[in-house]
Amino acid sequence: MGPHSTWFSFFPGYEQLRENLQIYFGRQWTWQVFAATHFEIDHILAALLVFAVLAIFALGYALSIHRSPDGGAVPPPRFGLRTLLETLGDMVFGLMEGPMGAKAARRYLPLIGTLFLFILFSNLLSLVPGFLPPTANLKTNIGLALLVFVLTHVFGVAQHGLKYFKHFMGPLWWLAPLMVPIEIVSHIARPVSLSMRLLGNITADHKVGAVFFALVPLLVPVPFLVMGVFVSVVQAVVFSLLSTIYISTAIAHEEH
Repeated sequence: MGPHSTWFSFFPGYEQLRENLQIYFGRQWTWQVFAATHFEIDHILAALLVFAVLAIFALGYALSIHRSPDGGAVPPPRFGLRTLLETLGDMVFGLMEGPMGAKAARRYLPLIGTLFLFILFSNLLSLVPGFLPPTANLKTNIGLALLVFVLTHVFGVAQHGLKYFKHFMGPLWWLAPLMVPIEIVSHIARPVSLSMRLLGNITADHKVGAVFFALVPLLVPVPFLVMGVFVSVVQAVVFSLLSTIYISTAIAHEEH
């Protein structure tokens, strides 16, 4: 396996599929820092792998609740998949409860919890040799950030109607020519900062781990693996917390 190869490279038809997608998705134009690039599908396959793992976890959790005689009201006696998912869910709920309150946190927990789990397991995939994390690709991160960006305004409009857009004009109507451009730029900066922050941290962590695995594959990389787990969790928390704050601001801006 080469330095830029992954386990997906051994799939039958992998190269042919990549070449076919290159026709439609490869970038041929150049401008400033942008250069022609060959379309890669490793991050897509890695994202599908994470989706599959999370789907299996969700199915296992549902079966565990269904088989529980108390309907899941009492925690299981042993640590397992159900305990892990419930612990992560409680952590995300506690993270959301501060910015938006318990009622809103319960409402938006499915969205933020799903984002947290996908980003967390995608980040952790970088610690497995032979895999590239989906979050080390800007396309994946922009997709996640744009999802948060769009839903933030959808939730704001759903909560306040068209009055939601009043906060773009500032507290006084005559400030609108100044405030509208500032608000637009600040909102556009949100998905940019979300995607770039996640990309930079996960890419750097993956590169550091890969270098030490290549130099000394035994024992020496262990501290960097521990650091990688820490970075993976922190970046998932940061993305989820900022998404929560953005949504909280959209649904409650009239109270400020």
